[in-house]
Parts: sequence; structure tokens; C-alpha cells
Amino acid sequence: MQLVLIDWIVIAVYGAVTTFLGLWFARKAGASTEDFFVAGRSLPWWLAGTSIAATWFATDAPLVASSLVRTNGIFGNWLWWYEAAGIMMLVFFYARMWRRARIITDAEFIELRYSGRPAALLRGFSAVYQGVLKNCVVMGWVMLAMIKFSQVLLGWEPAVTLVVCISLAMIYTVASGLWGVVVTDLLQFTTGMLGTIILAGIVLYQLGGPAEMADQIVSITDNPATLDIIPNPAHLSSLEAVSFFLLIFVLWSRSGQGDGYIAQRLFATRDEKQSLLGALWFNFAGTVLMTWPWIIVGLGSLVIFPLALAGPELAADPELAYPMMIGELMPAGLKGLMVASFLAAFMSTMDTHLCWGASYLVNDVYRRFIRKEASERHYVVASRAAVVVLVSLAAITAWQMESIERGWIYVIEITAGLAVVWLMRWYWWRVNAWAEISAILGSFIFANGFMWIRVLEGLGLLSESALTVMQTFYSEPYDMVRAVSILVMCTLIWVVVALLTKPDPNSKLIAFYERVRPGGWWGPIAKIVPGGSPDQAAWRRWMAWVLGVLFLWSSLLGIGYLVTGRTASGLLFMVLAALGAIATVKVALNATEDHTPAT
Repeated sequence: MQLVLIDWIVIAVYGAVTTFLGLWFARKAGASTEDFFVAGRSLPWWLAGTSIAATWFATDAPLVASSLVRTNGIFGNWLWWYEAAGIMMLVFFYARMWRRARIITDAEFIELRYSGRPAALLRGFSAVYQGVLKNCVVMGWVMLAMIKFSQVLLGWEPAVTLVVCISLAMIYTVASGLWGVVVTDLLQFTTGMLGTIILAGIVLYQLGGPAEMADQIVSITDNPATLDIIPNPAHLSSLEAVSFFLLIFVLWSRSGQGDGYIAQRLFATRDEKQSLLGALWFNFAGTVLMTWPWIIVGLGSLVIFPLALAGPELAADPELAYPMMIGELMPAGLKGLMVASFLAAFMSTMDTHLCWGASYLVNDVYRRFIRKEASERHYVVASRAAVVVLVSLAAITAWQMESIERGWIYVIEITAGLAVVWLMRWYWWRVNAWAEISAILGSFIFANGFMWIRVLEGLGLLSESALTVMQTFYSEPYDMVRAVSILVMCTLIWVVVALLTKPDPNSKLIAFYERVRPGGWWGPIAKIVPGGSPDQAAWRRWMAWVLGVLFLWSSLLGIGYLVTGRTASGLLFMVLAALGAIATVKVALNATEDHTPAT
């Protein structure tokens, strides 16, 4: 596909504005690491929430969403929709506590919550594990998506794509830290949404509207599940149905407390109210608003590029469908807008992950263990150097990856074992550093079983029957079953470890409780600390969670039925969504009126 002059003008203007914003905030970010990494704790809810949502809108998401539609059906997008329930738990159970903690990274939380050498070891290990290992996997698949996009739309070689895109993202991240990131994220979210909505509108117009598009899809596809929004056991194998229902009803818990860049944005808000509302806005924007334009394009691709007639490239890699639809349908000028929107999606994710990963390396490794006493300017320089190191490691990771979807699933598995311990470390005084260490190690070992299979097989320590069982368990059809198994096994391990090891000293537990006021199972400590917890009663927070999930899932279903021509069902669910939205926002605002804990 060839871009014309007006396309390149649109792209150049976008790149210039983004770079200008990054450099504009460079001076503001250079005063201290708190300014560089958490924007001086001054973000309003709408900016913090939009920034998180923009990070979700990476180049990988449209490609995978359309690919899931082609290979599974609409319901395949529960591979990331499921997180909505977990993020709603973040809204009502954890957002305000993250803000009260007054920390820079979630790894720093570890030494706020635990004590002694195990806590220091866990903090350093978590910083590397999350900030380098997991972070580079995520940035790797984002870069891979940009490579695929550029191959189809620009004809660029992978190396050229990596050099150009990484340079753009690194310039303003290195210069401006979180301030530049969140402001450019606002621009990138707007650009990205505009481009994807326009493309989805063109698809619907070209195919005669929602109902006509759905009729054409039914007439040319052999997959009865293509238009299923909720997994239908009648259209799936028993194993596939079980896998998706486990994903929807169990694995959402791994997103419950929020971590990484999500927590970083909540640290950076002005107060607890802004933190809670920011998490709520992000959940709606990220889960509902951004989703359906991508899916509409995926559905349209089944008509424009039918499965039976797909060329060898698209047949081998359905993640190419989205950029191919841009090339096929977008006119001159709008193609430039779409390229700019993909650059926006790429950079909004890359800058966030670079800033977040660098905060781990500097705040939780370099400053904590290597150079404890230095000026703030020194640590800002170190932060900028850490960004360069991370982007280099991410590029190497991208070079080795082939499938974005497989990267998504790997991250689900490698974090599944941590789900419950991350939730409970806030609410149960008995959780200690050894419990969390055991969960991390267990999750890493179980998620990388394919590696241990090769090792054990090479050593001759596996019988033929044991090898067959393990190979089956670690095959693709068992992905979600395996993830839930990892969650259950690691939970059993860390609970046993917590009960067999000593709890943290009362002095550490009291200090944490006084700062965060978590509620829950803190009986022995709550008796010592006067005043109790300021949070709502647990049943009220669970009621708010149910209302929030009803709001989000009704919104998903309502829009989904409307854009696939099932108007009556769509309107019904949109009414439920509106009622759920009113109730959820009201509960959220009431929750923020609780008195603030002692600082």
C-alpha cells in the first residue's frame, strides 16, 4: 500500500505535536523522581483514567481482537474482557488504598507491608520480575504488532519499524517522565479512538449496516459461533467452553488489586476520590468504548477477505486482517490518520511501560540497593538511562516473538498464581513476604512447564505416559484450565507457607494499618489501632462491585447486539447498562465521602 502526500502530512503533524508535548514537560519532570514517575501526585481522575485506557489501546489490541473474531467468533474477546470484573474490584476495594500508601511503585509497597530481609529480597526480585521480565514480554508483543502493521501498510522491514517507533517513544519518555506520558496519552487516546471509529463506520457503511453485515457473515462462514458474544456451549467443544467460563468467572481475580502501570497512575492522582473515579473511568473506556470498533472491523474482514479465499499470508496469520482492512477501505488522508492512530496506540503503551519499568529499576533496585544516597537529579538521570536499557531489551524480545495472542496467554499464566496472595496481602494480617515469594516461584515454575518437560525428558526422568500427560496439559487447548490450576496450586502453597512461617512484627503491621486502613481480617492489629477502618462495610463494596460488573457487561452486550443487527436485545441491555451506570457512579461518589485515615 502506498501513502500519498496528505497521509504523510497527517503523520508528520502528529509526530511533531507528540514530540513537542514531551519536550514541553521535560523541565517539570526533572526536579525529582516523584515528579518523573508519579507527576507530583497531581493528576485529575479523567487524565489518570484516560492514560491507563490509552495504554490498553496498544497496536496489539486491534490486531488480536479482529484475529479472535476470525478464528473463534466475537466471544473470543473474553480473552481480555474478563479483566473488567477484576478492575471493578480495583475500583471499590483497592484504588483508595493504593493512593493512601503514598509510594512510587507497587514493588515499594512490599517493604511498606512486610519487614526484614525477606521483604527486601522480594522487593528487588519483584522489581526485576515485573519491570524487566513481564514488562519486556508485554512491550515485545506491542512491538511485534507494530511490525506486522508496518509490513502491511508501509512495506517496512521489521528492523526499520523498530528503529523508527522506538526512537519516537523513547524521546519524550526519556525527556518528560510521567507528565509527558499522561498528556500525550490524552492526545493518543483521542487520535486512536477517532481512527478506529471512522474505520468501523466505513465497514458498516460498505456492508449495508449491522443487520446486513451479520446476514452476509452467516451466509459465508461455516463457524456457527462467529456472532456469539457470550460463549455458547452448543457451538464449542466441552474443553473450549470450560476454558472460557473459567476465564470469565475465575481468572478475573488476577486483575483485582491492580498492579504495575495501573497502580502507578493511581499513586499519581490528587486524592482518594480521584483515584477511585480514575479507575472506574478507565474500566469503562478500556473495556467497552475501545472494543467494538476493532471487532466490527474483524467481522467486516470475514466478508471482505473470506476465510475460504484468504491469501496464504492472512490464512497463516489472521492478525494481519486489521491492517489489511485499512489498506482496502480507507481513502487517502484517512490512511494517514490510521497510521497516526496506530503510532499513538504504540507510543501510549510503550511510554507507559518504559516509565513504569524504569521506576522499578531506579526506585526499587538502584536507589534501594546500589546507590542509596544521591541527589534527586542523579536519580532522574538514572531513570532516563533505565528507559534506554528497557527499550533495548524489549526490542530483543519482539525479535523473538511470533504470536501476540500467545504472549497474552503467557502473561495470564505467569501471573495467575499471584492472584489471591496479591488480593489478600491487603486484607489478612497473616500474609508475609515468604508467602508471596512462594507464590511467585510457583507461578513461574508452573507457567513454564514446557521448559521443564524438555529438561526432564533430556535427563530421562519422565516415563512415556508421564510425558504424554504433561505435553497434553501444556498444549494450547488447555490454556485456561492450566491457568486456573496454577492459581489453585499456588494459592495452596502460599497459604501453607504463611501459616508455617512467622508473621511480621506488630510494629510493621501497625504502621501499615495506620497508613492504609485496609479493613478485613486484621483483628489483632485493629484492636491495637484506635479508630477502625474508614472504608465502607464489605457487603456495600461487594454490592458496588456487582452493580459495576452489571454496568460494564450490559454495556458490552448492548453495543454488541446493536452492531450485529439484534436491535431489541441491544436496547434492552443498554437500558440495564444505563441503570447500572447511574447506580455505580452514585455508589462510587458516596464511597469517596468517607473520612480520610490518619497520615
